[in-house]
Amino acid sequence: MWSEFKDFLLKTNVLSLALAFIIGVALAAVVTSLVKDIILPPVGLLLGGVDFQNMFIDLSGKHYATIKAANDAGAPVIAYGNFINTVIVFIIVAFVVFLIARMLVKTTTTTKACPHCAMDIPLAATRCPFCTAELRGSAQGVA
Repeated sequence: MWSEFKDFLLKTNVLSLALAFIIGVALAAVVTSLVKDIILPPVGLLLGGVDFQNMFIDLSGKHYATIKAANDAGAPVIAYGNFINTVIVFIIVAFVVFLIARMLVKTTTTTKACPHCAMDIPLAATRCPFCTAELRGSAQGVA
């Protein structure tokens, strides 16, 4: 049973997935810091000195100076400034993932499907290496 589990982990790229997850979590921490510490302060300054982290709605009716003071008092608040930060972090992380995926995934078609066995084969193939069927037609089109 242990060898089957080991084979599952190694053959199904679970280790690669785990490493990618760890790198993704680290990247998210870096991007969170980038947004909160570098991007939002100048944006807040441009918007008239707005501090996104202290943007909240106090539902208790009392007026607290900061969200920390409201939380320490146990007051219910809607922390929409934190939500804005989280949305900006998400957009930046999604954009970085998009850029990485675009670099890694080829967008040009280099294969075609064999009309006999439906396996992917190189565009220039004249014979399918899987079913050995002879292919007719141009090297650029589907046979």
